[in-house]
Amino acid sequence: QVQLVESGGGLVQPGGSLRLSCAASGSIFSIYAMAWYRQAPGKQRELVAKITSGGSTNYVDSLKGRFTISRDNAKNTVYLQMSSLKPEDTAVYYCNADLITMLTFSPKNYWGQGTQVTVSS
Repeated sequence: QVQLVESGGGLVQPGGSLRLSCAASGSIFSIYAMAWYRQAPGKQRELVAKITSGGSTNYVDSLKGRFTISRDNAKNTVYLQMSSLKPEDTAVYYCNADLITMLTFSPKNYWGQGTQVTVSS
């Protein structure tokens, strides 16, 4: 089985920073793209940023310059550095990965359980 476990969420004041981490574990053969999504109360889940195994990134336009996605392939971990946080960034942040397991050797998409980020004074 594969697990994606997020950490690093919490309460932060407007203008502050947080770094989210997501570690993938289990019978993993290879990880392709990893991504962060978020879902605010009453809204649909939306893509925040995505990174390929080669390090190519793409971001939702509204977050460029404030959020940075990175990954450590050796640790099967993806990070999201968030700065200049605003109250509207409040959401549950989910990790997502396209990977191949050693059980099936076929690609599949996985989600983490989510971590809450609250931006408030």
